[in-house]
Amino acid sequence: MGVFTYADESTSVIPPPRLFKALVLEADTLIPKIAPQAVKSAEIVEGDGGVGTIKKISFGEGSHYSYVKHRIDGLDKDNFVYSYSLVEGDALSDKVEKISYEIKLVASAEGGSIIKSTSNYHTTGDVEIKEEDVKAGKEKATGLFKLIENYLVANPDAYN
Repeated sequence: MGVFTYADESTSVIPPPRLFKALVLEADTLIPKIAPQAVKSAEIVEGDGGVGTIKKISFGEGSHYSYVKHRIDGLDKDNFVYSYSLVEGDALSDKVEKISYEIKLVASAEGGSIIKSTSNYHTTGDVEIKEEDVKAGKEKATGLFKLIENYLVANPDAYN
């Protein structure tokens, strides 16, 4: 088994506490509301929402995939760090055993956030993941993130 790691950093005008609340803590209700074409629903299958919880994310009609299940591996509300792993679903294949993600929000000097994200693709056998294969998924995630950020800018009282 090999591991391919992809790290990225981006910025937001939204401060970490508010962004973390919308992006992580309330994402299961917010994303289906503002982007139903991307995510139809999100539900807890097992657990209480903390570490070890399994969530099922059902994708919208236009998606290449129907669903994924992810397990919460870490949730640090004080330091704005969230980690989870995709453990089931048609986004995984016989070439990828699991994908682990970590998102960390850090306050920027301008009052917004620096978003540091790391993805670890755990492959089977000698399979190699090419960076261009990851970029398509990253572009979709960035588009979804921008929808959340725009929602927060347009609704300054939401998720405070």
